[in-house]
Amino acid sequence: MNNPRQLAFQALQNIYQQKAYTDIALERVFSSTSLSSFDRHLVSELVYGIVRRKRTLDSLINQLATKKASQQPLNLRIIIQLGLYQLRYLDKIPESAAVNTSVDLAKNNGLSKLSGVVNGILRSYLRLSLKEDPLILPSDFIPRLGVKYSFPDWLVSHFVQEFNVKQTKKLLEWYNHSPNIDLRVNSIKTTREKLQEILLNNGIETTFLPNISQGLRLTNSAGNISQLDCFKEGLFTIQDASAQMVSHFLNPQPNETIIDACAAPGGKTTHIAELMQDTGIIIGCDRNLSRLKKVTENVERLKLKSIQLGEGDSSELTEWENKADRVLVDVPCSGLGVLHKNPDIRWRKKPEEIKSLTELQLKIIENCSKWVKNGGILVYSTCTLNKEENEDIIARFVENNPLWQLVDKNNDSESNFSITSRGIVKIFPPVDDMDGFFMAKLIKGD
Repeated sequence: MNNPRQLAFQALQNIYQQKAYTDIALERVFSSTSLSSFDRHLVSELVYGIVRRKRTLDSLINQLATKKASQQPLNLRIIIQLGLYQLRYLDKIPESAAVNTSVDLAKNNGLSKLSGVVNGILRSYLRLSLKEDPLILPSDFIPRLGVKYSFPDWLVSHFVQEFNVKQTKKLLEWYNHSPNIDLRVNSIKTTREKLQEILLNNGIETTFLPNISQGLRLTNSAGNISQLDCFKEGLFTIQDASAQMVSHFLNPQPNETIIDACAAPGGKTTHIAELMQDTGIIIGCDRNLSRLKKVTENVERLKLKSIQLGEGDSSELTEWENKADRVLVDVPCSGLGVLHKNPDIRWRKKPEEIKSLTELQLKIIENCSKWVKNGGILVYSTCTLNKEENEDIIARFVENNPLWQLVDKNNDSESNFSITSRGIVKIFPPVDDMDGFFMAKLIKGD
């Protein structure tokens, strides 16, 4: 079966019933069939889009159906979501196709008697949309934003407190768009210009990422680019611009000893090696052996020789005391900067989990700081926009460790981002057009 909407239906079943993450559910359906690049893109758009917009779509079902979304049979609810998503968010899908394929889905999945319900709800949406937006929003402010942008109330409230209402609206809207795909050119093997030409010969258009010397961004749909020969040959890595920025922020120098404390899956570890022209010693550490295997795969594909890998908990390891010129501490975090790529987070993450995360983050940076030589550098980074996990951790660390202080200033390239201060870069997605990230650079005194 290679019907894109049927495959999207199956993936969403897996997400709702088996609690599968979106990327895992999609990989399962893709592995079972052969799809054109266009159909693969459509399936991904439907599944990721519906997971992102679930609250908005369910609110529409609540308004248009006789039963609430939560009371609908799950398969019927998924089919209605598929139809509404196409009508509301996909301009290139004809309205008739969105309705008719949804009715067919119901008939083909044992819901023939309810196919009229699907047709009626979707037709009602179309009829109402001729006059105004059919979505009726709550009167209270936080739930109003939550329904409009499809986020849980606690997360909307969190962002409003962290930033302001205007910035929050921009952030939530940005998170509902499909993410960019960025590439990091392996500068040991090729140049941006040469790789850009190779990709163009494969029908893939790219543009240079500003402020990031190895970065390319795809500007058209490219299918599964990990199947390209130039990927298998190690000419590039798929890595978001923000994550590339972290290794540049660390600024590793040839022949130094560098430790990446939370290395898996290896994007930053291998980037550090490339920036050092594969000289010196780079130690990549992670407590999860299965995730370290992914680092090994990346190291072998890129043919890097300077990386050593070790299994261990960076909050407890003591073997590298005063050994490193620089240490990267890219800690486990809430992931609130990558909610467009990982839409599951917005529904799975709970506010009470952040407290235990901050305790772990502080423990990791405290321990890893012992690995740095006098005069050495430590970079702390997260892919979250949460002050408790970012600025507050750095403030607590510096207060507890008087030998450490933030570097005096940022480089010119680091000052091009929207939120910067002494030794700190905080990437705000709607302004910087990349994942939300936090980076702080500290130096150890003598």
